[in-house]
Amino acid sequence: MNLEGALRIGGTGRSKQQPIGFQGLARNARCHAIVSPGGARKVPRDWDPLYRLPMNLCTDADLGYASQRTRFSSGQALLLDQQYRLAHLPLVAPSHPKIIASKAGTPYLMGLHDTVTSLVLPVPAALYDAPALLELVRELRTASFAPKIAWGILEARRSRLHATLCSSPARDERFTALAQLGKLRIELRGLFSGSLNHGRLYLKTYPERIGAENALVRIQRALNARVTDLYPVGLFNLLDDLTVAETADLARLIDRWWDQPILRFDVDRLWLLSARDDLVLDAEIVDTIPLSTDRCGAPTPS
Repeated sequence: MNLEGALRIGGTGRSKQQPIGFQGLARNARCHAIVSPGGARKVPRDWDPLYRLPMNLCTDADLGYASQRTRFSSGQALLLDQQYRLAHLPLVAPSHPKIIASKAGTPYLMGLHDTVTSLVLPVPAALYDAPALLELVRELRTASFAPKIAWGILEARRSRLHATLCSSPARDERFTALAQLGKLRIELRGLFSGSLNHGRLYLKTYPERIGAENALVRIQRALNARVTDLYPVGLFNLLDDLTVAETADLARLIDRWWDQPILRFDVDRLWLLSARDDLVLDAEIVDTIPLSTDRCGAPTPS
């Protein structure tokens, strides 16, 4: 089953999306889908079946996901926060009464802003065929809050999925130097809701360590950019506040999927991505920034 089939589970209407297959696989990555916790195969966390080599991934102790996750309290409902209502809600529900069309001191007007160019880590289209993601989508599609998810946005964003590394980078000789850092391996895990932007649900990026250093921090330092420890991949958007019961269901799903691997892949290039909205619906890949691919040999099929 592909993502289209998963989206139909529990639905009341006929999907208009086209099937999502491997023909759209991005050139920037070699991928290995991870079987989800309900599947028959178990994959050791520190082992890469694609390469038959041990992995050295960053952990939650190295990254900021645990400290910056949404804190759900018993009896409390998840309400769309101001940032989400300003930057995201106008894009997915433009007639919603709680949208913030504009705000003094911000560049937003109905979810749009001046063009911003960012250096991003591309996520391959193969994510949409990963068995673990399909299972996660099935669980979300049958959850109590499923009608409040903007399902149509998945197809609109599939070719521009990414994790942001830095905004407005200077394009100089430091970009050329990135090719000396070598390709890197990534594992996506889910599900994540942050301390800000309530209404947006993400997958979490876990980069490998190069020696003792986070591979993405190496890139940020090479560009003299701000070092971060959070690299979420935005995937799902809510259309409305959740009730107390719906919030409890979401909290349980996040706990269940927190540490579960979704997809592993190699990255041998980055994107310079230009967009006028935070969902990158009108995004353009301005340039690709190559990373060296000679650090490891050819992959061994699993």
